[in-house]
Parts: sequence; C-alpha cells; structure tokens
Amino acid sequence: MKNQLKKRHIQMIALGGAIGTGLFFGSAKSIQMTGPSIVLAYIFGGFVLYIIMRALGEMTVHNPNTGAYTEYAHSYIGPYAGFISGWNAWFEYTVVCMVELTAITFFLDFWATPVPHWLICLIVLFIFMGINLLSVRIFGEFEFWFAGIKIVAIVAMLAFTVYLVCFKHGLNPDFGTYFTEKILFSHGLEGFAFALVIVMFSFGGTEFVSIAAGNAENPDKTIPQAINGVVIRILFFYVLTMLAIMMLYPYEQLSGSISPFVDVFLKVGLSSAALVMNLVAITAALSSFNSCLFSASRLMCNLAENGNAPKSLAKISKNGIPKRSVLLTSFCVMIAVLVNFIFPQKAIIYLLTVATGSILVTWFIILITQIYFRKKQSKEHFDIKFKLYLSPYSNIFACLVLFAVLAIMTRMDDMRLSVYITPLWILALTFCYILKKSNVINSTENKK
Repeated sequence: MKNQLKKRHIQMIALGGAIGTGLFFGSAKSIQMTGPSIVLAYIFGGFVLYIIMRALGEMTVHNPNTGAYTEYAHSYIGPYAGFISGWNAWFEYTVVCMVELTAITFFLDFWATPVPHWLICLIVLFIFMGINLLSVRIFGEFEFWFAGIKIVAIVAMLAFTVYLVCFKHGLNPDFGTYFTEKILFSHGLEGFAFALVIVMFSFGGTEFVSIAAGNAENPDKTIPQAINGVVIRILFFYVLTMLAIMMLYPYEQLSGSISPFVDVFLKVGLSSAALVMNLVAITAALSSFNSCLFSASRLMCNLAENGNAPKSLAKISKNGIPKRSVLLTSFCVMIAVLVNFIFPQKAIIYLLTVATGSILVTWFIILITQIYFRKKQSKEHFDIKFKLYLSPYSNIFACLVLFAVLAIMTRMDDMRLSVYITPLWILALTFCYILKKSNVINSTENKK
C-alpha cells in the first residue's frame, strides 16, 4: 500500500482518534453514574491508555505496518496469537463502525427528522465506502478536516464557557460543592467503577494511529509525537470539557439521552450554540466511522496476507486500496442497518456492549505482545527508538486494570452480556484456527 499520509494527517488522526461518540454521547451516561468524579475517571483511564499506546508505539516505530498490533502478535508470539488478534481487531473496528453509524442517527433526532434510523445508516455507509475506495490521500484529507472541526469546536466551547462564566451566565452556584467527598463520588465507588467502563470505551480506537502508521511517510518522527500527545489530549479534551459542562449547569439535571454538550447549552438558553455542538457531534461520529472503516479494511487485508483470510482479500488496487477488503467490511457493517431496523431505540446500547468487550481484548493483546517483543529484543539486541517505561511492570498494572473493568462489567445490566460473549468469541476463533491449521496440514499431505 502507498505511504501517502503526511505528518499533519497522522497528527490529526491521533488527535481525532480519542474524540468520538464516547465523548459526545457516552459522557452523558458516565456523568450520571459517578457525578463530578468523572474527571478523575478520565484522568485514571487516560493514564492506563497511555501505557497501552506507549507499548504499541514501541513496536510501531520499530516496524510500521498496516496490520499493526495484529502483525506484531503474529511475529512476536506466534500464528495463533496473530489469528486471534487479527480477527478480534477487525471485529472491534467493524462493530465500532456500527456504533458510530447508530450514534449519527441519535444526533439527527435533535431535529426530529422523519427519516428512519436504518435508512440514515445505509446512506452514510455508502458515502464513506466510496471515500475509502478512492485513495489513501483522500481518506487522510477527509479525516484531517473532520478531526480538525471537532478539535476546533471543543477549543471554542471551552473559550465560550469561560466567556459565559465571566460575563453572561455566571458560575453554576453548586459547582463549589462538587469536590467535597460526599458529592465528588455522588454514587459511591460503585458508580465511579461503572463510569470507568464507559470511559474506557470512549478511548477505544485511539490505537488506530498505529494502523495509519503503515501508510505514513515518516513514522519514526510522526508516531512518537502522536502517541506522546495522548496524555495532553485526555487532559484537555476530556477533563476540561467535563469541568466546563459542570461549571455551567448542575450535572444531576443533565439528560442521559442526548449529548451533554448539546444539553447544557439548551438548558442555559443558548439554542444556537446547542445546534452547533450537535453538528460537531455528527462530524465527530462521521470522523470515527471513517477511521474505523479504514482500519477494519486494512486489518482484513493483513489477515489475508498472513493466510488467515481468503488470499483474494489481500489484492491491492493501482491506487493502493484493498478494495475487496473495503467492500467486504462495508457489507458486514450493514448489520447495523438491520439492528437499527429491528431495535431503533436500543441499537446503540446493544452495539456498544459488544464493542467494549472486543476493545478490551485488543488492549490485552497489545500489552502481552509488547512483552514478547522485549524478549526478542533481549536476544537479538536491536535498538528500540521509542520505549515503554517500566516494562513489564507497567504492562502488568494495565492488564490488572483491564481485568478489573471486565469484573465491573458483570455488575452492569447493559454490559454483562459482553463479558459472557467475549470468551465464547475467543473460543469460536480458536475453533476456526484449529480447522484452518488442520486444512493446511491435510492439503500439504495431499500434495506430497
């Protein structure tokens, strides 16, 4: 595939990767679950994410590849790990595509549009499938501007909040009490734990920058810069926006059914600002959908290159696009059209639940693969240009947190199903791998 993504593309993709439906939609539910301590949840979750991204960045800088962590699992652990990692990662991004598509329909409900959700999903899917079939550079430009819009909007929102507090609306009179122990964790440690699950989902997709690195012109410089900015992005875009929302309006009176960015401006009487933020939320969802479709198709292509999917899916067009992988992935995303047709109001919860489990599996694999990468480095003594600090202890810490998140999900009605489905999904993939391996052995023996 052609290396057509420039430094500005990679930087903006990295910035935009952490800003999607999780922030513009999911944060409303997380605020309700834990109250003002949502700020602490984002800080803690951001620290764990930084460990994961640093582990991934170490391997990416050493060997940029569009297969990213799936290719690394195959190379450093073995074919079975590569098979599980590849199909799970493809599944993750495909389901997140469905989540983002569905989120768009909920944002459009702000205008009470008569168009059914399933039809909106179908139209958006066809448009962005076309974009992904054109060229990597066109994808990069679309993502650059989409990510730019939501970043500029968030900065503008923060500046506008300062203006409102200082000159127009004034500070929410309850804000000063939010950081007392009783109110900070308004629903106790259990509420904080539940919110942490939603927070971790909102960070899903940040690892996409590693896949984009395979099409980067200068990954040695662009990838470290992008990954090192993760902490700054988390603090700026998540923590400050949550503080801004609570500074303007009592958090307990916010709705959990629409974007808190839209809701807070409606409640303070600024309908025009609410309209703008809803447009930005739609742009954010489109951006995330665009990135996830790109990622899923590249992962499918990598699976085919490694013999874990039909070889025909690895075919690259003259303009550097794995067209068959894009088409097949888009066809699978059409499941979202069906889900929205049958369950128009519950679709996003069902899809988000499935996506969260696959995201956690992807992060587990990244952390474990990096430990195997270090073992190989200790034997072959090659240089590591971009290191994860305190490895493997930092890996172990992050894995324990992810296990804790899985345990918490068993206590959440909306998330419990994902915990039970995830091991069954891994078991099904294991069975498929055994079948594939036995077929390869049989075909080899027949040739002899």
